[in-house]
Amino acid sequence: MKLFMNAPQTTFAPDRTTYIGGADVAAILGLSPWLSPFMLYQKKVGAYVEDVTPAKQKIFDRGHRWEPIVVEMLVDELRDRGHDVEIIARNQRYQDPEYPFLAAEIDLELRVDGEEVNGEAKTVSPFAVKAWGDEDSDEIPIYYAAQVMHGLMIKPRRRTVIAALTGFDDKPRVHWIERDEETIAGIRARELEFWERVQTGNAPDPTVIEDVKWLYQRDGGTALEANDDLLFLYQELKDAKARAKAVDADVELLSTKLKLRMGNAATLIYRGKPIATWKNNKDSVKTDWKSAYLDLGPAADHIAKFTSTTPGARPLLLK
Repeated sequence: MKLFMNAPQTTFAPDRTTYIGGADVAAILGLSPWLSPFMLYQKKVGAYVEDVTPAKQKIFDRGHRWEPIVVEMLVDELRDRGHDVEIIARNQRYQDPEYPFLAAEIDLELRVDGEEVNGEAKTVSPFAVKAWGDEDSDEIPIYYAAQVMHGLMIKPRRRTVIAALTGFDDKPRVHWIERDEETIAGIRARELEFWERVQTGNAPDPTVIEDVKWLYQRDGGTALEANDDLLFLYQELKDAKARAKAVDADVELLSTKLKLRMGNAATLIYRGKPIATWKNNKDSVKTDWKSAYLDLGPAADHIAKFTSTTPGARPLLLK
């Protein structure tokens, strides 16, 4: 069924291999810190299925649980600022009228002082706060900005409001992103190009080490004769490793000298301001669960149920 810009999809768990969504945009543009264009392609064609660990699933679940709370806090914050705010939709999925494989799920849609705006609710790790600019600015991480522009392309509105809840703040940071036609046109072109690759089986080039590791997980046991280009690349890498080793040795030596001079002092100051610290981290308690489990004498078939094989590491060793 073809769905149009102003017609929301019925809520269901979509097959992400059949469309390009907002979460894909940063990877397509090469802006994602987590996924390259090459690996996104592999996911779309079904060659790579991400292993969602229990720890990662907990993070996803936590974000979903917090979303309605962040939305409520955003509405309260905007109303406290004197705005008239009404929620008009939540978590609706839309498709592009021209290219139905371009789709977006909008976290929330608001009517603010009579103007309809898109909305995004984000929970932000305290460690990622520096990537966000001042409140009420348009300074948000570029991978989120790409997602927002994609949403404004699929569900056209003048702007999007983003609520970012950091740590245990009592209110979210509020950011506004204005629609930019030039940026949207550029994103749209890249998305169409990427989808053409998916349809024709033309993968983007590998660009990061994770791409190469996935592509060539196991060696074939053969030998390759180096040509001049490969020999030059080999020598460049060998020289770079030698320089890095020398730098690491300098860092270790200087660090040792500094620690020796500091002794048991926790902080090094200069003109009243701290310039370095050498403090103990909080003591940790570690349980050796493997030993504890084996001490119970489990049966071999029980151990086999929890045993899996992973490809061995494939280190690049220079001779």
